[in-house]
Amino acid sequence: MAELSSVMPTVAVILAGGVGERVGLQIPKQLVKIAGKPVIEHAIEVFEKSPVIDRIIILMTPGYIDQIQEIVARAGFTKVTTVIEGGRTRSETTRKAIAAVGDDECKMIIHDAVRPLVSQRIIADSARALDRYEAIDVAIPSADTVIAVERLEDGDEVITDIPDRSRLRRGQTPQGFRLSTLRKAYELAAADPGFTATDDCGVVRRYLPEVPIHVVVGDENNLKITHPIDIHLADKLFQLKSDPLPTEKTFAERHALLNGKTVVVFGGSYGIGKATGDLAREYGATVLSFSRSTTGTHVENPQQVTEALKQAHERTGRIDYVINTAGLLRIGKLAETDDTVIEEALRVNYLAPVYIARAAAPYLAETKGSLLLYTSSSYTRGRADYSLYSSTKAATVNLTQALADEWSEQEIRINCINPERTSTPMRWQAFGEEPPGSMLSAEAVAGASVDVMISEMTGHIVDVRRADSVISR
Repeated sequence: MAELSSVMPTVAVILAGGVGERVGLQIPKQLVKIAGKPVIEHAIEVFEKSPVIDRIIILMTPGYIDQIQEIVARAGFTKVTTVIEGGRTRSETTRKAIAAVGDDECKMIIHDAVRPLVSQRIIADSARALDRYEAIDVAIPSADTVIAVERLEDGDEVITDIPDRSRLRRGQTPQGFRLSTLRKAYELAAADPGFTATDDCGVVRRYLPEVPIHVVVGDENNLKITHPIDIHLADKLFQLKSDPLPTEKTFAERHALLNGKTVVVFGGSYGIGKATGDLAREYGATVLSFSRSTTGTHVENPQQVTEALKQAHERTGRIDYVINTAGLLRIGKLAETDDTVIEEALRVNYLAPVYIARAAAPYLAETKGSLLLYTSSSYTRGRADYSLYSSTKAATVNLTQALADEWSEQEIRINCINPERTSTPMRWQAFGEEPPGSMLSAEAVAGASVDVMISEMTGHIVDVRRADSVISR
């Protein structure tokens, strides 16, 4: 196999020609919204953010080109250079993609739009493998026993073979090729009157059997949306998926983005809220903090939230960023919790973010600003004695993803920080003294919070963890 220069351009081809018949939809399945965005937008976004991808070509179901162009324009995807109609079959669509890529040799990575959870690691590994191989496929081991069957005359099926599972893999996408290799395989296929294919690696294997096809390790989460249940599974995977932190910015970068801006912090009298406000102030922002103890602001009171934001706007003439770190951690069995505690926990932990989001939206629309909320690791599953806290934190995650979609046309961003156990007064009150060094500091979470707040991210649930952390309560 010939080595290929690493400077060879890499073109991502996103195939979106399906119509969603098996999903039972009235629109192509790649346009169904999951976690606040169309499925295809999630897929494009991963390739847009990949440092190994130079440009993106999209082949869409005929009649839906305008919708894709609107998504590309709204999201600001700069790597998308071509959006064209796909063909009637997978092989016809690939032929159109080969023509659209052009004549110059490149690494061509082909991905199904209905696999929105493809990872940066898979894309990078695929591009890297194409430096050594002419063709690659992404696959994972089969967890199930695979059987071969034969249909009898009466319609029943019987087993004819049980292949060795250790040698079997489940193919995913992307698949990758050197452009010249894939073009040659399809030229040979065009001369074969018996040609049929649903898989590009299959075309290379059939018509260029001398070309080895390397296997890149895939991921169980790289789910393909084919059946109705897949929509629900993908939605849940997105909800549980925490995104990596944006690259840490320098002092100069933070100062350039925050100097002269207004930051409103709810719950900013201590802990993460105070640390985040103090940090933003260091970078030139005007920080206005509202809390029960310092300003008498009850975040669960919509009138007081509205008044706080009005005061901030009157003082500075703008609101660029809003942060809500206010929260209550009530631990105990639900059956033993009185109505007053239940109502307070629900109002502070969930209704407050709702009220803040509603009241902040008009101000953030003016500045194209962002709202930052907070959850905890308990949002991923309910736990004994945490029923109120866990459920409200899960609701906050859902609220974040829903508002990212709802606010997209206004260009308001919203994200949610999921910090590991953090040394704050709220935690001390709930758990008492804990071993030093076993928790994050409020200052560490504040640094991550500022970088997420000023980033272009929206709709993300972002983990903040110690390097040696093991997630616990």
